[in-house]
Amino acid sequence: MPIERTSAGDPARTLALLWRDPSAVPRRGPQRGLGLDAVVDAAIELADRDGLDALSMRRVAQALGVAPMTLYTYVPGKAELLDLMLDAAYARMPRVDTTRRPWRERLSAVADQNRALFDAHPWAATVVTLRPPLGPGQMAKYEHELSALEGLGLTDLEMDDCLTYLLAFVQASARALIDAQVTKQASAMNDEQWWAAAGPLLARVLDERTYPLASRVGSAAGSAHGSAHDPDHAYRFGLERVLDGLAYLIDH
Repeated sequence: MPIERTSAGDPARTLALLWRDPSAVPRRGPQRGLGLDAVVDAAIELADRDGLDALSMRRVAQALGVAPMTLYTYVPGKAELLDLMLDAAYARMPRVDTTRRPWRERLSAVADQNRALFDAHPWAATVVTLRPPLGPGQMAKYEHELSALEGLGLTDLEMDDCLTYLLAFVQASARALIDAQVTKQASAMNDEQWWAAAGPLLARVLDERTYPLASRVGSAAGSAHGSAHDPDHAYRFGLERVLDGLAYLIDH
C-alpha cells in the first residue's frame, strides 16, 4: 500500500489553494462551473466511503459528473487535493472550550476531538503529516490545541513537544482501530468468533507450565476484553499514561 503524505505537491500552488488566494485560479481555460469546496467535499466523501486507495482525480470527477480534465482547473493533482481534504477536515472539527478547566481535562478534550476526527475520517489517520498542510484549518487546530497547554509554565518548545506526543498517541490508537476493523472484515468474523475457533486448538498445544505468565495474563486479558485487544480500552488506558508522563514535566 503506498504511503500518503501531506505537502507532497507544489508548495506555492498548494498554499495558494489552501488560503484561497486568487492567484490559484486560472485566468485562462474553460469556464469553471464548480467551486473548489465542492471538489474537496466530493473527495472527502469518496475517501470516507472507500478509503484513500480509491481516491483519484477520475473518481472524484465521476462523483461530480464532470470530465476528469475539468478537475485540473481546480487542483493540480491528487497531492494538492489531499492537503485540501485534510485541512477542510481540520477546519470542521468541533472545538470544545476548556478554558479554566484542569490541564488534564483540557488535554483529554484535545485527544478526544482528534479521535472523533479519525472516527469520522479514518483515512486521515493513515496520512503522514510530518510536513503539515499549513492551511487555515491546520493553523486553527494548532492554535486551539496549544491553548490547552498555555499557562502551565512550559517553554514554547515544550508546549509543541507535549502536543506532538499526545497527538502521535491518538493517531497510533486510531490506526490500531482501523487494523482491527480491516481484520474483522477480511476474516468475516469478529474477535470473539475467532477466539472461539482458535481457543480450543490453542489449549491442545499450549503447555501452561512452560508459559505460565503468558497463559495467566493472556487469559485474564481475554476474559476482560473478549479479545486479545480492545481498541477502546487501549485508548483510555494509554491516554491516562500519556497524561501521567506529561504530568511529570508540567509538575516539575
